[in-house]
Amino acid sequence: MSATNEFIVGRKVPFGQKLAFGIGMFANQMFPAILGIFMVVLVQDLGFPGWMWSLIYFFPRIFDSITDPIMGFISDNTKSKWGRRRQYVLIGGIIMGIAYIFMWQLYKDNSLEYNFWYFFLWSIIFYLGLTFFSVPYVAMGYEMSDDFHERTNIMAVAQWIGQWAWVIAPWFWIIMYDPDWFPSADVAVRELAIWVAIPCALAAIVPAIFIKSKSTLQEDYEPLNAANIGGSLMKILKSFKEAFKIPEFRKICGATFLIFNAFNTVAALTFFVIVYKLFNGDAEATGIWVALFGCLGALGTTFIVIPIVAWMSKKMGKKKAFMLAQAISVIGYIMLYFLFVPGKPWLYIIGLPFFSFGIGSLFTIMMSMTADVIDIDELNSGKRREGIFGAIYWWMVKVGFALAGALSGAIIAFVGFNPELMTTEQQGAVDGLHAFFCFFPMVGTLVAMWIMRNYDVTEERANEIRAALEGRKN
Repeated sequence: MSATNEFIVGRKVPFGQKLAFGIGMFANQMFPAILGIFMVVLVQDLGFPGWMWSLIYFFPRIFDSITDPIMGFISDNTKSKWGRRRQYVLIGGIIMGIAYIFMWQLYKDNSLEYNFWYFFLWSIIFYLGLTFFSVPYVAMGYEMSDDFHERTNIMAVAQWIGQWAWVIAPWFWIIMYDPDWFPSADVAVRELAIWVAIPCALAAIVPAIFIKSKSTLQEDYEPLNAANIGGSLMKILKSFKEAFKIPEFRKICGATFLIFNAFNTVAALTFFVIVYKLFNGDAEATGIWVALFGCLGALGTTFIVIPIVAWMSKKMGKKKAFMLAQAISVIGYIMLYFLFVPGKPWLYIIGLPFFSFGIGSLFTIMMSMTADVIDIDELNSGKRREGIFGAIYWWMVKVGFALAGALSGAIIAFVGFNPELMTTEQQGAVDGLHAFFCFFPMVGTLVAMWIMRNYDVTEERANEIRAALEGRKN
């Protein structure tokens, strides 16, 4: 167990510490949840073509994925009276809040090129803040407990709180496009960005203030001088190689990459699929149905999926809980293909509880599994590297997320979808979007399940590893 934490009490983490970590997860999920919704305005209202959409999705996230491992190295080796993580979480939360506000100050009167480069550059600053925040924040969660099941409980509480972001976010669809609220969607995002950024930034800094940590001033870490940080890339590369030598970690990363990013590839299409498949392209007639899709799915995750998955994990083990949850989600994807019926939007509600099991269970289980793998790495290397492992894991997520954004634009172009046409004028394109929406993430899920079929870190093995680590220390 890391020497930087002092709040293990009989292997149980006080609920207040879990709550503080979970509030940070709300910010970690609310920012991207709203970002995905606001992004539609770039195409629908500001006229960004598909290639701009793809580039804006792709490049900032690639930049983010490069800075994450460097931040992991810095976080793991920081000597400070505040510990290794807290100061970075605080700085990152502030940068994210400021950048998010400025990023969305876009005006139709500006040229398309100006809006593109303005948004592009501010998004780079936002993602830099996200790196400062998210890498040490996730590492905080990994090092909070050494107990096999308590790790799942920590992540379940955090994901439960974080899911409220996805309950709240879909209602922004209604607010943005309701003329009683705002005259246009571009005006809406300029003002709503302020109301999103301030509370989310405050939530992001809660873990920095309330999660306890010990001074690391006397720890034997790598020195963080300019030369060493500059030369850390080779050490980071070595850490990557050591991490990926652990087969269980490779499986966790590969499965997460496929499930999360196959889902996000089509999540950006949700607005278009509902508006054009169910309402013939009439956004005003859509009413609350776009919002309900995300909101009800998130509520299902919050009150059904996370509690059930946490219970299943304790009863049958993390791997079996993962496999069962993903199998349920495959059923949900198939159901949604048949339940999107023009004129009958309420039908899709039937499939949402099944659909929600896939993405809703993913991080509760996978982040808990990653904490177990970090123990294996410590047994092999003698080093405790939560920051590096967190950075590598989220590097896989973010690179895939960048590719997902680019693929979203590619899918739109491939099927020939045009948001300026009614459905009756492009029925084949709309049907193509709908098919991708249902079957693309289903294929990703099935491949992920195949990858995880031989994952073998059971509770018994995890306890043996912990016993060996304790024996070494003693």
